[in-house]
Amino acid sequence: MGWLRSLFSPLKKLWLRFNSANKKSRGIYILYEDVKSCPYEDVHVLWSILVESHAPALPPIK
Repeated sequence: MGWLRSLFSPLKKLWLRFNSANKKSRGIYILYEDVKSCPYEDVHVLWSILVESHAPALPPIK
């Protein structure tokens, strides 16, 4: 039975890693959909500030 556990252990670790990353992006998407459907302009402004502050910086053009 130990050989069976050793066979599935790496697959289980890979599944858990993939599943947790997937939940994180799904949560951001749900939040984005909630912000889009919100009628208040303040929420949209705060969302745009949040997105702009976390945007990856582009390398300078030479």
